Amino acid sequence: MPTSLSHFFRTTAAASLLALGSLAQATDPALDRQAEKQGVPVEELRAFAEVMERIRSAYIEEVSDRDLLESAIRGMLYELDPHSSYLTPDQFDDLQVTTTGEFGGLGIEVTMEDGFVKVITPVDESPASKAGIQAGDLILKIDETFVKGLTLREAVELMRGKIGSEVELMVLSAGEENPRQVTVTRDKIQLHSVRSRVLEPGLGYIRISQFQNNTGNDAARALDKLGKDGELSGLILDLRNNPGGVLGGAVEVADLFLNSGLIVYTEGRSPESRSEFKASAGDRLAGVPLVVLVNGGSASASEIVAGALQDQHRALVVGNRTFGKGSVQTVLPLSKDKALKLTTARYYTPAGRSIQAEGIVPDITIDQVTHLEVREDQQLREADLPRHLDNENGEGNSKKTTPSLAQEDYPLAQALAILKGAVMSRAVTGQASSDTP
Repeated sequence: MPTSLSHFFRTTAAASLLALGSLAQATDPALDRQAEKQGVPVEELRAFAEVMERIRSAYIEEVSDRDLLESAIRGMLYELDPHSSYLTPDQFDDLQVTTTGEFGGLGIEVTMEDGFVKVITPVDESPASKAGIQAGDLILKIDETFVKGLTLREAVELMRGKIGSEVELMVLSAGEENPRQVTVTRDKIQLHSVRSRVLEPGLGYIRISQFQNNTGNDAARALDKLGKDGELSGLILDLRNNPGGVLGGAVEVADLFLNSGLIVYTEGRSPESRSEFKASAGDRLAGVPLVVLVNGGSASASEIVAGALQDQHRALVVGNRTFGKGSVQTVLPLSKDKALKLTTARYYTPAGRSIQAEGIVPDITIDQVTHLEVREDQQLREADLPRHLDNENGEGNSKKTTPSLAQEDYPLAQALAILKGAVMSRAVTGQASSDTP
Protein backbone atom coordinates (compact mmCIF):
# COMPACT_ATOMS: atom_id res chain seq x y z
CA MET A 1 0.00 0.00 0.00
CA PRO A 2 1.48 3.44 -0.89
CA THR A 3 2.70 5.44 2.10
CA SER A 4 0.20 8.27 1.57
CA LEU A 5 -2.73 5.87 1.32
CA SER A 6 -1.55 3.91 4.35
CA HIS A 7 -1.30 7.14 6.33
CA PHE A 8 -4.79 8.09 5.18
CA PHE A 9 -6.30 4.96 6.72
CA ARG A 10 -4.21 5.07 9.89
CA THR A 11 -5.93 8.21 11.14
CA THR A 12 -8.71 7.92 13.71
CA ALA A 13 -11.84 6.07 12.67
CA ALA A 14 -14.02 9.16 12.83
CA ALA A 15 -11.59 11.22 10.76
CA SER A 16 -11.29 8.46 8.18
CA LEU A 17 -15.07 8.25 7.75
CA LEU A 18 -15.34 12.02 7.41
CA ALA A 19 -12.55 11.98 4.84
CA LEU A 20 -14.33 9.26 2.87
CA GLY A 21 -17.53 11.28 2.92
CA SER A 22 -15.70 14.33 1.62
CA LEU A 23 -13.92 12.28 -1.02
CA ALA A 24 -17.23 11.13 -2.47
CA GLN A 25 -18.06 14.75 -3.33
CA ALA A 26 -14.58 16.24 -3.91
CA THR A 27 -13.66 16.96 -7.53
CA ASP A 28 -10.45 19.00 -7.48
CA PRO A 29 -8.42 17.95 -10.55
CA ALA A 30 -5.20 19.43 -9.20
CA LEU A 31 -5.48 17.53 -5.92
CA ASP A 32 -6.40 14.37 -7.84
CA ARG A 33 -3.29 14.61 -10.01
CA GLN A 34 -1.09 15.24 -6.98
CA ALA A 35 -2.56 12.23 -5.14
CA GLU A 36 -2.14 9.98 -8.18
CA LYS A 37 1.53 10.95 -8.45
CA GLN A 38 1.90 9.71 -4.88
CA GLY A 39 0.36 6.37 -5.80
CA VAL A 40 -3.13 6.98 -4.39
CA PRO A 41 -5.86 5.38 -6.58
CA VAL A 42 -8.19 8.39 -6.40
CA GLU A 43 -10.95 7.11 -8.71
CA GLU A 44 -11.22 3.80 -6.90
CA LEU A 45 -11.30 5.48 -3.49
CA ARG A 46 -13.95 7.88 -4.71
CA ALA A 47 -16.04 4.96 -6.00
CA PHE A 48 -15.68 3.18 -2.65
CA ALA A 49 -16.70 6.30 -0.75
CA GLU A 50 -19.65 6.90 -3.05
CA VAL A 51 -20.92 3.31 -2.73
CA MET A 52 -20.64 3.49 1.05
CA GLU A 53 -22.54 6.78 1.09
CA ARG A 54 -25.29 5.40 -1.16
CA ILE A 55 -25.73 2.33 1.05
CA ARG A 56 -25.98 4.58 4.12
CA SER A 57 -28.73 6.68 2.59
CA ALA A 58 -30.67 4.35 0.29
CA TYR A 59 -30.40 0.74 1.49
CA ILE A 60 -33.69 -0.73 2.72
CA GLU A 61 -32.32 -1.21 6.25
CA GLU A 62 -29.89 0.86 8.25
CA VAL A 63 -26.37 -0.58 8.24
CA SER A 64 -23.70 0.58 10.65
CA ASP A 65 -20.40 1.95 9.39
CA ARG A 66 -18.62 -0.79 11.34
CA ASP A 67 -20.53 -3.53 9.49
CA LEU A 68 -19.92 -1.86 6.14
CA LEU A 69 -16.19 -1.53 6.72
CA GLU A 70 -15.82 -5.12 7.96
CA SER A 71 -17.75 -6.33 4.92
CA ALA A 72 -15.40 -4.32 2.71
CA ILE A 73 -12.40 -5.97 4.37
CA ARG A 74 -13.90 -9.43 3.86
CA GLY A 75 -14.65 -8.68 0.23
CA MET A 76 -11.11 -7.45 -0.34
CA LEU A 77 -9.67 -10.73 0.98
CA TYR A 78 -12.30 -12.88 -0.71
CA GLU A 79 -11.15 -11.63 -4.12
CA LEU A 80 -7.54 -12.68 -3.46
CA ASP A 81 -7.81 -16.49 -3.14
CA PRO A 82 -10.01 -19.06 -1.34
CA HIS A 83 -7.70 -19.35 1.68
CA SER A 84 -7.11 -15.71 2.67
CA SER A 85 -9.64 -14.35 5.15
CA TYR A 86 -10.35 -11.83 7.88
CA LEU A 87 -10.76 -13.44 11.30
CA THR A 88 -12.96 -12.03 14.05
CA PRO A 89 -11.96 -12.86 17.65
CA ASP A 90 -14.22 -15.95 17.63
CA GLN A 91 -12.85 -17.12 14.30
CA PHE A 92 -9.28 -16.51 15.45
CA ASP A 93 -9.98 -18.64 18.53
CA ASP A 94 -11.46 -21.37 16.32
CA LEU A 95 -8.33 -21.43 14.18
CA GLN A 96 -6.10 -21.76 17.23
CA VAL A 97 -8.28 -24.49 18.72
CA THR A 98 -8.23 -26.47 15.46
CA THR A 99 -4.44 -26.86 15.64
CA THR A 100 -4.81 -28.50 19.06
CA GLY A 101 -7.36 -31.01 17.77
CA GLU A 102 -10.68 -29.91 19.29
CA PHE A 103 -13.43 -27.74 17.84
CA GLY A 104 -17.17 -27.61 17.41
CA GLY A 105 -19.17 -28.19 14.22
CA LEU A 106 -19.94 -30.84 11.62
CA GLY A 107 -16.39 -32.04 11.06
CA ILE A 108 -15.78 -31.22 7.38
CA GLU A 109 -13.02 -29.38 5.55
CA VAL A 110 -14.57 -27.27 2.79
CA THR A 111 -13.74 -24.86 -0.01
CA MET A 112 -15.73 -22.91 -2.63
CA GLU A 113 -16.23 -24.17 -6.19
CA ASP A 114 -18.44 -22.44 -8.76
CA GLY A 115 -20.30 -20.68 -5.97
CA PHE A 116 -21.06 -23.84 -4.00
CA VAL A 117 -19.42 -25.33 -0.92
CA LYS A 118 -17.30 -28.33 -1.89
CA VAL A 119 -16.29 -30.90 0.70
CA ILE A 120 -12.54 -31.51 0.67
CA THR A 121 -12.85 -34.19 3.30
CA PRO A 122 -15.00 -35.23 6.25
CA VAL A 123 -13.11 -35.75 9.50
CA ASP A 124 -12.98 -39.38 10.63
CA GLU A 125 -15.84 -40.32 12.98
CA SER A 126 -17.32 -36.82 12.72
CA PRO A 127 -21.08 -36.10 12.48
CA ALA A 128 -20.65 -35.36 8.76
CA SER A 129 -18.80 -38.62 8.16
CA LYS A 130 -21.47 -40.62 10.03
CA ALA A 131 -24.17 -38.88 7.98
CA GLY A 132 -22.58 -40.07 4.74
CA ILE A 133 -20.95 -36.82 3.59
CA GLN A 134 -18.03 -37.66 1.28
CA ALA A 135 -15.05 -35.88 -0.24
CA GLY A 136 -16.14 -34.13 -3.44
CA ASP A 137 -19.76 -33.59 -2.37
CA LEU A 138 -21.26 -30.19 -3.17
CA ILE A 139 -23.42 -28.51 -0.52
CA LEU A 140 -26.15 -26.56 -2.33
CA LYS A 141 -28.33 -25.47 0.57
CA ILE A 142 -27.93 -25.08 4.33
CA ASP A 143 -31.27 -25.24 6.15
CA GLU A 144 -33.37 -22.69 4.23
CA THR A 145 -30.45 -20.76 2.73
CA PHE A 146 -29.09 -21.48 -0.74
CA VAL A 147 -25.29 -21.44 -0.81
CA LYS A 148 -25.02 -19.71 -4.19
CA GLY A 149 -24.01 -16.12 -3.53
CA LEU A 150 -22.60 -16.72 -0.05
CA THR A 151 -18.96 -16.39 0.87
CA LEU A 152 -17.20 -19.44 2.26
CA ARG A 153 -17.10 -17.83 5.69
CA GLU A 154 -20.86 -17.13 5.61
CA ALA A 155 -21.58 -20.74 4.63
CA VAL A 156 -19.31 -22.06 7.40
CA GLU A 157 -21.05 -19.84 9.95
CA LEU A 158 -24.43 -21.24 8.90
CA MET A 159 -23.19 -24.79 9.41
CA ARG A 160 -21.95 -24.01 12.91
CA GLY A 161 -24.23 -23.95 15.92
CA LYS A 162 -24.90 -25.34 19.34
CA ILE A 163 -23.79 -28.88 20.11
CA GLY A 164 -26.77 -31.20 19.69
CA SER A 165 -28.63 -28.97 17.25
CA GLU A 166 -29.40 -30.19 13.73
CA VAL A 167 -28.65 -28.69 10.34
CA GLU A 168 -30.31 -29.76 7.09
CA LEU A 169 -27.99 -29.92 4.07
CA MET A 170 -28.86 -30.34 0.41
CA VAL A 171 -25.97 -32.40 -0.97
CA LEU A 172 -25.05 -33.35 -4.53
CA SER A 173 -22.55 -36.19 -4.92
CA ALA A 174 -20.31 -36.74 -7.94
CA GLY A 175 -22.03 -38.84 -10.59
CA GLU A 176 -25.50 -38.18 -9.17
CA GLU A 177 -28.15 -36.21 -11.06
CA ASN A 178 -30.33 -35.30 -8.10
CA PRO A 179 -29.29 -33.84 -4.75
CA ARG A 180 -30.28 -35.47 -1.48
CA GLN A 181 -31.27 -34.08 1.91
CA VAL A 182 -28.89 -34.91 4.77
CA THR A 183 -29.58 -34.11 8.41
CA VAL A 184 -26.44 -33.68 10.50
CA THR A 185 -26.36 -33.22 14.27
CA ARG A 186 -23.71 -30.76 15.36
CA ASP A 187 -21.21 -32.02 17.90
CA LYS A 188 -17.91 -31.26 19.54
CA ILE A 189 -15.20 -32.48 17.20
CA GLN A 190 -12.30 -34.15 18.94
CA LEU A 191 -9.63 -35.07 16.48
CA HIS A 192 -7.45 -38.09 17.16
CA SER A 193 -5.14 -37.50 14.27
CA VAL A 194 -3.16 -40.77 14.40
CA ARG A 195 -4.48 -44.34 14.43
CA SER A 196 -2.52 -47.53 13.83
CA ARG A 197 -2.96 -51.29 13.55
CA VAL A 198 -1.28 -54.40 12.21
CA LEU A 199 -2.79 -55.52 8.90
CA GLU A 200 -0.83 -58.76 8.68
CA PRO A 201 2.20 -60.05 10.57
CA GLY A 202 5.04 -57.61 9.93
CA LEU A 203 2.87 -55.22 7.89
CA GLY A 204 1.75 -52.11 9.75
CA TYR A 205 -0.77 -49.37 9.05
CA ILE A 206 -0.82 -45.76 10.25
CA ARG A 207 -3.71 -43.43 9.45
CA ILE A 208 -3.24 -39.65 9.89
CA SER A 209 -6.51 -37.73 9.55
CA GLN A 210 -5.08 -34.22 10.11
CA PHE A 211 -1.77 -32.62 11.03
CA GLN A 212 -1.78 -30.99 14.45
CA ASN A 213 0.91 -29.70 16.79
CA ASN A 214 1.42 -33.16 18.34
CA THR A 215 0.98 -35.32 15.23
CA GLY A 216 4.72 -35.98 14.81
CA ASN A 217 5.04 -37.31 18.37
CA ASP A 218 1.82 -39.32 18.04
CA ALA A 219 3.06 -40.94 14.81
CA ALA A 220 6.40 -41.82 16.45
CA ARG A 221 4.54 -43.49 19.33
CA ALA A 222 2.38 -45.38 16.84
CA LEU A 223 5.52 -46.72 15.14
CA ASP A 224 6.90 -47.81 18.51
CA LYS A 225 3.64 -49.57 19.32
CA LEU A 226 3.62 -51.40 15.98
CA GLY A 227 7.24 -52.44 16.56
CA LYS A 228 6.32 -54.03 19.87
CA ASP A 229 3.88 -56.31 18.06
CA GLY A 230 6.77 -57.64 15.97
CA GLU A 231 9.46 -56.31 13.66
CA LEU A 232 7.96 -54.36 10.77
CA SER A 233 8.86 -55.43 7.25
CA GLY A 234 6.59 -52.83 5.61
CA LEU A 235 4.21 -49.96 6.42
CA ILE A 236 1.24 -48.19 4.83
CA LEU A 237 0.89 -44.49 5.68
CA ASP A 238 -2.73 -43.54 4.94
CA LEU A 239 -3.21 -39.84 4.17
CA ARG A 240 -6.53 -40.13 2.33
CA ASN A 241 -9.00 -37.33 3.05
CA ASN A 242 -6.36 -35.57 5.16
CA PRO A 243 -7.02 -31.83 4.65
CA GLY A 244 -3.62 -30.77 6.02
CA GLY A 245 -3.09 -28.64 9.08
CA VAL A 246 0.09 -27.61 10.88
CA LEU A 247 3.21 -27.50 8.70
CA GLY A 248 5.45 -28.54 11.59
CA GLY A 249 3.45 -31.73 12.08
CA ALA A 250 3.90 -32.67 8.41
CA VAL A 251 7.64 -32.02 8.51
CA GLU A 252 8.02 -34.14 11.65
CA VAL A 253 6.09 -37.05 10.11
CA ALA A 254 8.14 -36.99 6.90
CA ASP A 255 11.32 -36.79 9.00
CA LEU A 256 10.41 -40.09 10.71
CA PHE A 257 11.11 -41.94 7.45
CA LEU A 258 14.07 -39.96 6.07
CA ASN A 259 17.77 -39.93 6.93
CA SER A 260 18.66 -36.63 5.29
CA GLY A 261 17.75 -34.21 2.54
CA LEU A 262 15.09 -31.61 1.89
CA ILE A 263 11.49 -32.18 2.96
CA VAL A 264 9.85 -28.98 1.67
CA TYR A 265 10.67 -25.37 0.97
CA THR A 266 8.55 -22.24 0.60
CA GLU A 267 8.93 -19.18 -1.59
CA GLY A 268 7.03 -15.90 -1.61
CA ARG A 269 7.50 -12.19 -2.25
CA SER A 270 9.12 -11.30 1.05
CA PRO A 271 12.39 -12.74 2.39
CA GLU A 272 10.55 -13.84 5.55
CA SER A 273 8.33 -16.16 3.49
CA ARG A 274 11.31 -18.12 2.12
CA SER A 275 12.33 -21.09 4.20
CA GLU A 276 13.36 -24.72 3.86
CA PHE A 277 12.96 -27.76 6.09
CA LYS A 278 15.43 -30.62 6.09
CA ALA A 279 15.33 -34.13 7.53
CA SER A 280 17.44 -35.10 10.50
CA ALA A 281 19.44 -38.34 10.66
CA GLY A 282 17.56 -41.50 11.57
CA ASP A 283 14.92 -43.36 9.54
CA ARG A 284 12.63 -44.95 12.13
CA LEU A 285 11.86 -47.81 9.72
CA ALA A 286 15.50 -48.35 8.69
CA GLY A 287 14.56 -48.32 5.02
CA VAL A 288 11.83 -50.99 5.00
CA PRO A 289 9.23 -50.55 2.21
CA LEU A 290 6.76 -47.73 2.70
CA VAL A 291 3.53 -47.09 0.78
CA VAL A 292 1.76 -43.72 1.07
CA LEU A 293 -1.97 -43.89 0.27
CA VAL A 294 -3.59 -40.66 -1.02
CA ASN A 295 -6.70 -39.45 -2.83
CA GLY A 296 -8.41 -36.27 -3.96
CA GLY A 297 -9.12 -35.34 -0.34
CA SER A 298 -5.41 -35.30 0.56
CA ALA A 299 -4.42 -31.64 0.72
CA SER A 300 -1.77 -29.19 1.88
CA ALA A 301 0.38 -30.73 4.64
CA SER A 302 -0.49 -34.28 3.55
CA GLU A 303 0.71 -33.38 0.04
CA ILE A 304 3.97 -32.12 1.55
CA VAL A 305 4.58 -35.51 3.19
CA ALA A 306 3.64 -37.47 0.05
CA GLY A 307 5.72 -35.21 -2.19
CA ALA A 308 8.79 -35.36 0.04
CA LEU A 309 8.76 -39.16 0.35
CA GLN A 310 8.11 -39.51 -3.38
CA ASP A 311 10.91 -37.14 -4.44
CA GLN A 312 13.33 -38.73 -2.01
CA HIS A 313 12.45 -42.17 -3.47
CA ARG A 314 11.62 -43.31 0.04
CA ALA A 315 8.04 -44.40 -0.62
CA LEU A 316 5.64 -45.49 -3.32
CA VAL A 317 2.71 -43.07 -3.51
CA VAL A 318 -0.47 -44.89 -4.54
CA GLY A 319 -4.11 -43.89 -4.93
CA ASN A 320 -5.39 -40.85 -6.82
CA ARG A 321 -4.12 -37.36 -7.62
CA THR A 322 -4.23 -35.17 -4.51
CA PHE A 323 -6.20 -31.95 -4.01
CA GLY A 324 -3.47 -29.48 -4.99
CA LYS A 325 -3.39 -26.91 -2.18
CA GLY A 326 0.19 -25.73 -2.32
CA SER A 327 -0.11 -22.30 -0.75
CA VAL A 328 1.12 -21.12 2.65
CA GLN A 329 -1.18 -19.12 4.92
CA THR A 330 0.32 -16.87 7.59
CA VAL A 331 -1.83 -15.70 10.49
CA LEU A 332 -1.10 -12.03 11.17
CA PRO A 333 -2.62 -10.81 14.46
CA LEU A 334 -4.36 -7.44 14.35
CA SER A 335 -5.64 -5.21 17.13
CA LYS A 336 -8.39 -6.29 19.52
CA ASP A 337 -7.84 -10.06 19.06
CA LYS A 338 -8.64 -9.99 15.35
CA ALA A 339 -6.34 -11.49 12.75
CA LEU A 340 -5.60 -11.76 9.07
CA LYS A 341 -5.06 -15.16 7.46
CA LEU A 342 -3.09 -14.26 4.36
CA THR A 343 -1.55 -16.41 1.63
CA THR A 344 2.13 -15.49 1.66
CA ALA A 345 4.04 -18.25 -0.16
CA ARG A 346 3.90 -21.51 -2.11
CA TYR A 347 5.08 -24.98 -1.11
CA TYR A 348 7.64 -26.81 -3.25
CA THR A 349 8.67 -30.45 -3.03
CA PRO A 350 12.39 -31.36 -2.76
CA ALA A 351 12.55 -31.68 -6.57
CA GLY A 352 11.17 -28.16 -6.99
CA ARG A 353 7.62 -29.13 -7.93
CA SER A 354 4.86 -26.73 -6.99
CA ILE A 355 1.89 -28.49 -5.41
CA GLN A 356 -0.47 -25.60 -6.13
CA ALA A 357 -3.40 -26.58 -8.39
CA GLU A 358 -1.43 -29.64 -9.55
CA GLY A 359 -1.35 -31.93 -6.54
CA ILE A 360 0.77 -35.05 -6.20
CA VAL A 361 0.40 -37.62 -8.98
CA PRO A 362 0.66 -41.15 -7.54
CA ASP A 363 3.31 -43.59 -8.73
CA ILE A 364 0.51 -46.15 -8.99
CA THR A 365 -3.12 -45.14 -9.55
CA ILE A 366 -5.88 -47.08 -7.81
CA ASP A 367 -9.37 -46.71 -9.24
CA GLN A 368 -12.00 -45.61 -6.77
CA VAL A 369 -14.74 -48.24 -6.51
CA THR A 370 -17.90 -48.20 -4.46
CA HIS A 371 -19.11 -51.69 -5.35
CA LEU A 372 -17.04 -54.81 -5.96
CA GLU A 373 -18.23 -57.33 -8.51
CA VAL A 374 -20.09 -60.10 -6.72
CA ARG A 375 -18.08 -63.29 -6.80
CA GLU A 376 -19.37 -66.79 -6.05
CA ASP A 377 -18.26 -66.59 -2.44
CA GLN A 378 -20.12 -63.29 -2.02
CA GLN A 379 -23.51 -64.48 -3.27
CA LEU A 380 -26.47 -64.90 -0.95
CA ARG A 381 -26.42 -68.25 0.84
CA GLU A 382 -28.76 -70.14 3.16
CA ALA A 383 -26.66 -69.08 6.13
CA ASP A 384 -27.44 -65.43 5.33
CA LEU A 385 -31.21 -65.91 5.60
CA PRO A 386 -32.96 -64.92 8.85
CA ARG A 387 -34.17 -67.84 11.04
CA HIS A 388 -32.19 -70.39 8.98
CA LEU A 389 -31.74 -73.87 10.46
CA ASP A 390 -28.33 -74.57 11.95
CA ASN A 391 -26.19 -77.37 10.55
CA GLU A 392 -26.84 -80.53 12.60
CA ASN A 393 -23.11 -81.27 12.70
CA GLY A 394 -22.36 -77.97 14.39
CA GLU A 395 -22.95 -74.28 13.96
CA GLY A 396 -19.54 -73.50 12.47
CA ASN A 397 -20.64 -73.87 8.85
CA SER A 398 -23.63 -71.58 9.32
CA LYS A 399 -21.68 -68.56 10.53
CA LYS A 400 -21.38 -65.58 8.21
CA THR A 401 -17.93 -64.90 6.88
CA THR A 402 -16.15 -61.71 7.87
CA PRO A 403 -16.00 -59.21 4.97
CA SER A 404 -12.60 -59.14 3.30
CA LEU A 405 -10.36 -56.08 3.38
CA ALA A 406 -11.12 -55.58 -0.31
CA GLN A 407 -14.85 -55.36 0.49
CA GLU A 408 -14.28 -52.96 3.38
CA ASP A 409 -11.62 -50.74 1.79
CA TYR A 410 -10.62 -51.58 -1.77
CA PRO A 411 -7.82 -48.97 -2.15
CA LEU A 412 -6.25 -50.12 1.12
CA ALA A 413 -6.38 -53.75 -0.03
CA GLN A 414 -4.62 -52.77 -3.24
CA ALA A 415 -2.04 -50.76 -1.32
CA LEU A 416 -1.40 -53.79 0.86
CA ALA A 417 -0.83 -55.96 -2.21
CA ILE A 418 1.65 -53.39 -3.55
CA LEU A 419 3.41 -53.29 -0.19
CA LYS A 420 3.71 -57.08 -0.13
CA GLY A 421 5.30 -56.96 -3.56
CA ALA A 422 7.80 -54.34 -2.40
CA VAL A 423 8.65 -56.38 0.70
CA MET A 424 9.16 -59.52 -1.40
CA SER A 425 11.32 -57.63 -3.90
CA ARG A 426 13.47 -56.23 -1.10
CA ALA A 427 13.88 -59.68 0.42
CA VAL A 428 14.99 -61.16 -2.90
CA THR A 429 17.37 -58.28 -3.58
CA GLY A 430 18.81 -58.52 -0.09
CA GLN A 431 19.28 -62.28 -0.41
CA ALA A 432 21.01 -61.88 -3.79
CA SER A 433 23.39 -59.26 -2.49
CA SER A 434 24.31 -61.40 0.52
CA ASP A 435 25.24 -64.31 -1.78
CA THR A 436 27.51 -62.16 -3.90
CA PRO A 437 31.25 -62.33 -3.01
